Amino acid sequence: MPRQKIPQLICPAGSLPALKAAVDHGADAVYLGYRNDTNARNFAGLNFDQKAMAEGIRYAQSQGCGVLMAINTFAQPGRTADWQYAVDGAAELGVDAVILADIGLLDYACRRHPDLRLHLSVQGSATNYEAVNFAHREFGIRRAVLPRVLTLAQVETVIRNTSVEIEIFGFGSLCVMNEGRCWLSSYATGESPNTVGACSPAKYVQWVRSPGQMTTRLNGILIDSFGDDEPAGYPTLCKGRFEVDGETYYALEEPTSLNVLEILPKIANIGIAAIKVEGRQRSPAYVAQVTRTLRAALDELAKNAQHFHVKSVWQSELARVAEGSQVTLGAYNRPWR
Repeated sequence: MPRQKIPQLICPAGSLPALKAAVDHGADAVYLGYRNDTNARNFAGLNFDQKAMAEGIRYAQSQGCGVLMAINTFAQPGRTADWQYAVDGAAELGVDAVILADIGLLDYACRRHPDLRLHLSVQGSATNYEAVNFAHREFGIRRAVLPRVLTLAQVETVIRNTSVEIEIFGFGSLCVMNEGRCWLSSYATGESPNTVGACSPAKYVQWVRSPGQMTTRLNGILIDSFGDDEPAGYPTLCKGRFEVDGETYYALEEPTSLNVLEILPKIANIGIAAIKVEGRQRSPAYVAQVTRTLRAALDELAKNAQHFHVKSVWQSELARVAEGSQVTLGAYNRPWR
């Protein structure tokens, strides 16, 4: 019996050590970005300058691992050339694909670099096959990354109605926004991942310690309050605790991580081309652990799809690096539409 075709494993590389960890532990491809606001994970101390980028690309490709460049913010008025220069640089570096969200930039890339493989970023907010097919028809995209708001049945509908490869998120932080439309951060700070490449930018974050308590604020807005024995997470609006009708709880999104281990057979059966791990802002240790675990699971699925079962060690390994040590299937298992 032939081995089942399984999705590629696409892993985050927010630094050179993280890139090497992903490659060494079995990623099929890594995704990375420049150390500037063309990159939707433009956090201080992360990402790549030109020298590190070239080294990382050489290392990955020498090991048979693909490199996907994320230039996935939206070009800002008067600065379009900065984003076009980033695309030119990616083509010159020889990456395997560029991940783009901005329609103007997709148009530039397909005309200027016709041989450059283009992927539609999750920031492009393509939630149906008409949007995916438009990007294919107009700009020649080869793959689209779907936002984390669709059920698995809805993902299957997209796949049935397009020739474009479909990539979905398989592990990591969720997003309550329809990616590409990050209103909460914009509302509170005037900046968002779409514009400056960071959700809840660090310059707006305040940590205030008082006896027995730590409070976190974003541009003056109270996000959360922690006791001395509670871990204090980074203050993003979507993961804050708020008082609503006299109760204090995670009104928008609990700190939990997406984990698709138990639905891997379904994911493979409906023809998903790639599974993406979220976390370019996370440590090389996180990248190594998640990559190693998902690689083992996907390899087991390829060898024995009929009798695939999730090993407890895989779940425990992923739970250790999940937000709040909690995991969920998110929208993939949503009973309503």
